Amino acid sequence: MKQKNKVFDNVLDLVGNTPLVKLNRITSKLKGAFYAKIESFNPGQSSKDRIALYIIEQAEKQGILKPGDTIIETTSGNTGFSLAMVSIIKGYECILAVSSKSSADKIDMLKTMGAKVYVCPAHVSADDPRSYYQVAKRLHEEMKGSVYINQYFNQLNIDAHYASTGPEIWEQTEGKITHLVACSGTGGTISGTAKYLKEQNPDIEIIGVDAFGSVIKKYHETREFDEKEIYPYRIEGLGKNLIPTATDFDTIDEFVKVTDEDSAHTAREIARTEGMFVGYTSGAAIQAIKQLGEEKRFKKDDVVVVIFPDHGSRYMSKVYSDKWMNDQGFFDSIHEETLQSIEYIK
Repeated sequence: MKQKNKVFDNVLDLVGNTPLVKLNRITSKLKGAFYAKIESFNPGQSSKDRIALYIIEQAEKQGILKPGDTIIETTSGNTGFSLAMVSIIKGYECILAVSSKSSADKIDMLKTMGAKVYVCPAHVSADDPRSYYQVAKRLHEEMKGSVYINQYFNQLNIDAHYASTGPEIWEQTEGKITHLVACSGTGGTISGTAKYLKEQNPDIEIIGVDAFGSVIKKYHETREFDEKEIYPYRIEGLGKNLIPTATDFDTIDEFVKVTDEDSAHTAREIARTEGMFVGYTSGAAIQAIKQLGEEKRFKKDDVVVVIFPDHGSRYMSKVYSDKWMNDQGFFDSIHEETLQSIEYIK
């Protein structure tokens, strides 16, 4: 329980109530006012703290989770970290099936938090027995006293953000928000936040961000799953090769697709212009705003909120590594300015 003198019982009391901060330089050429919801201020440094705590506490209330049980989940890293953190405080074991696309930083963090980690190949179909979806299901079936969180198909994923992120943004903007821009992976963040905001004002535009190589945007437009859309891409926690039921497509007005390369450079640009050290998907979200700005989508009086899902420290071996960027072919004459400058004094 939160104390009046701001001393907290444990880190779980710090989940939620993250700040909304005005963006000044990176959106200076666009019409409207732009604000970032900085989810790295959660104790686990990502928006996934919200769903981890909410889903586990709901399972406890319903008697599904009992002392000594094991929590199992599929994750690209952030949900796993949040679940491991909650498990430590509440006394559960934690087993995580992780995509090999997840950064080495994230995987090391999960191990450090006491979770048992299974790293599964990223570029296999969702129904392949080696996929992290199927590995988590198998472990759950084999292990007595385990609970499978199943964030991609869990309505509580949506409910967590309906109960917290949506109301926070509405209050922080004093109801003036006109657009919400958020990346969509499981879809819980954008769907739950959108549901709340649309109930307050149905005219608010909800814009999802998807990756090239993902099926989400086309499914939203056609309601058809097209395997031909699927190919490997690098952004973690964005897009999918399946259709999560934790995405409420009816609450989302449109999707914008962004590339791996543009998103990586834009993440670096956020750090250089706004002093915010954020993750790969935050770069993707701002990249989507840039593309919409080029289409003259925003007006002078618009109030645009973008969700920054996590912290840049989880991508030190990826987008913030010049070597990794160069290995991907992301440096060219246009993007040379994002190279990090280091001088060694001998």
